[in-house]
Amino acid sequence: MAWKTLDDMDLAGKVILTRVDINVPVENGRVTDATRIERIAPTVKDILAKGGKPVLLAHYGRPKGAVVPQMSLAITLDALRAELGVPVHFAGDCIGIEAKKAVTALPAGEVLLLENTRFHAGEETNDSGFAESLAALGDVYCNDAFSAAHRAHASTEALAHLLPACAGRGMQAELTALEAALGTPMRPVVAVVGGAKVSTKLELLGNLVGRVDYLVIGGGMANTFLAAQGIDVGKSLAEHEMTDTALEIFDKASAAGCRIVLPVDVVVAREFKANAENQTVEADACPNDAMILDAGPDTVAKIAEVFGQCKTLIWNGPLGAFEIEPFDAATNAAAARAAELTRAGALVSVAGGGDTVAALNKAGAAEAFTYISTAGGAFLEWMEGKVLPGVQALDSAK
Repeated sequence: MAWKTLDDMDLAGKVILTRVDINVPVENGRVTDATRIERIAPTVKDILAKGGKPVLLAHYGRPKGAVVPQMSLAITLDALRAELGVPVHFAGDCIGIEAKKAVTALPAGEVLLLENTRFHAGEETNDSGFAESLAALGDVYCNDAFSAAHRAHASTEALAHLLPACAGRGMQAELTALEAALGTPMRPVVAVVGGAKVSTKLELLGNLVGRVDYLVIGGGMANTFLAAQGIDVGKSLAEHEMTDTALEIFDKASAAGCRIVLPVDVVVAREFKANAENQTVEADACPNDAMILDAGPDTVAKIAEVFGQCKTLIWNGPLGAFEIEPFDAATNAAAARAAELTRAGALVSVAGGGDTVAALNKAGAAEAFTYISTAGGAFLEWMEGKVLPGVQALDSAK
């Protein structure tokens, strides 16, 4: 990749337009989860340390090009000040006279947050005029919002072509981790893909079978693949209409030399609720009146063996109904094995996606992984092999 980092830029005395993702959950006027704000702190602090003036660009919610007071970024100010430990000022617009005055008045060593970029229709249409109005405020552009990199918006794409541009620390870490996992990985590579439906991850599966050595399929998706092989999955969640597609993925994997790993035993129950009465059976022995809710211990042993043979792991999606016990057992056990191998230096492990992060946190394994991506759509589109406009713009930046 040809993108630059903060280390490549002269920031002293310059205004650094810094695209961040602080689209955080809020309840009763307070930020309830400051994870995304914590993630931008290294970038902002490095800019300050290098003598730059960070001016933050961000979106909040979906105001669709109109000013919606309830979606003002002012709601994040207290959390930003607490995390950054310096004064954070606010301007009621992200372009125009008010924004320009606020930028001009910004003291060294302090931070300015501009109002929601999506209050302007030109943001989501990637309008060049709006991007030029943003560019007029600064000297350097820094993108630290990987989670928005799959959007070709003015503040994530067009702006990178108008100013000297670089990746922030969060973006740098994300791109470095993803390149290590799928760009130029240490082989063999194993991907774990779980979740409910094959139909939502078709492009992902199609891309991975041509790029990894092992593909572990779990969750409801695994039921669809079992059914495609003629196995009766009882009342399990399965997309029987996707049989032909599943068989095509089998064929593509075979041609590419990718081994698909499916459950060999499963945990079944007749009710979808916590601690429901359950039993473990062979994958082809699900009772007609039962549903598959997790992979069994033999499957976990098989997955653990594959992990032990591989050098790189990419994980997206749980292996079972991880939200309810005891159907979180397979996800927890496989995650623990991945964490153990990562700690031992035997495995590079990268994971992402909302359910994935929740599952790995629940398993107590997330901290041991090499990298956990907080991006949702951007992480999935990267796994699907798609070009991310925000990243491509940095590659070809001015």
